[in-house]
Amino acid sequence: FTEEKLGQAEKTELDAHLEKLLGRAECTKQWTERILKQTEVLLQPNPNVRIEEFLYEKLEKKVPTRMNNHEQLGQYMIESGNECGPGTAYGNALIKCGETQKEIGSAEREFIQSSAINFLTPFRNFLEGDFKTISKERKLLQNKRLDLDAAKTRLKKARVAEARAAVCHLASSFQKSAMGASCCDVTFCFAWPHNQSTEQELRITQSEFDRQAEITRLLLEGISSTHAHHLRCLNDFVEAQSTYYAQCYQYMVDLQKQLGSFPSTFSSNNNQSPSRSGPSVSVPTIPVSASLSAPSNSMSSPGFNELRASSGSRKARVLYDYDAAGSSELSLLADEVITVCSVPGMDSDWLMGERGNQKGKVPITYLELLN
Repeated sequence: FTEEKLGQAEKTELDAHLEKLLGRAECTKQWTERILKQTEVLLQPNPNVRIEEFLYEKLEKKVPTRMNNHEQLGQYMIESGNECGPGTAYGNALIKCGETQKEIGSAEREFIQSSAINFLTPFRNFLEGDFKTISKERKLLQNKRLDLDAAKTRLKKARVAEARAAVCHLASSFQKSAMGASCCDVTFCFAWPHNQSTEQELRITQSEFDRQAEITRLLLEGISSTHAHHLRCLNDFVEAQSTYYAQCYQYMVDLQKQLGSFPSTFSSNNNQSPSRSGPSVSVPTIPVSASLSAPSNSMSSPGFNELRASSGSRKARVLYDYDAAGSSELSLLADEVITVCSVPGMDSDWLMGERGNQKGKVPITYLELLN
């Protein structure tokens, strides 16, 4: 190896296909390490907790169960709601929010567990298993190559010595001195058997090198199977992530519907005197689900436009609970059917609603027109 670095010995080059496979394996290893590390950070942002989990794993002990951030927040909200009074609107709302946060925390726990089993573990097994085997065989190949280069160098030196002995033997034929001829004959006779043993050693080391190169090549070609396996793991991770976010979204939509049934203003909490309160302008809050619903609920819906143009009335189903902010508005209950009509000069976000003998403005984002 030192002679190769100094340029005093030839270096056996690997074939281009094997070099390409080695490069692909090294690239796979580097990016697998980076993805694995960043995924661990994503699933557990706290570095101290990651170190603790790593130590427990190495000691083959069970990691102690602790609340995650959502569960802790939910616990605080529930305790606060109970202190404020479950019978009050604010206390009840705190309890409902806390229960939802706990549900999100439970979903997060399932997502982390699923990702650890189906995504992190296969990646870690590749780095600690398959790639270590590849590295071991690659190191053996390097050693076999050095042995082969050394054998080539010894044969080269032996042939140089043989050539010199042949020249000496040839020169002795022109000399008639008995002592000189004897010396050169002995040198030539010893050089020939030494060359034979060196050539035999070269053939053996060449065979061992070729065999090790084939073993290394077969292992490196297995990287394609590793990529296919990691692709399946990636699909599992994306599916788990999609399920987790869908659960969180549904929990929050349900919570928003529950909170919509509570009064939107609390005079006792705002500490506002009636003499200072001016006329209120109520702007409807568009729920998350309403913003993602079908185009029939949007302000540009043909149904609402036709209703305004005709100045007639239509039946409409209420999508969400709505508490009137003033006497000019009509409170709504989810899934009830009311009659709505357009009044000239009214804001385009509102319609006039009628239920029995009750009338008032209603936000169109809470309605779905019926045929």
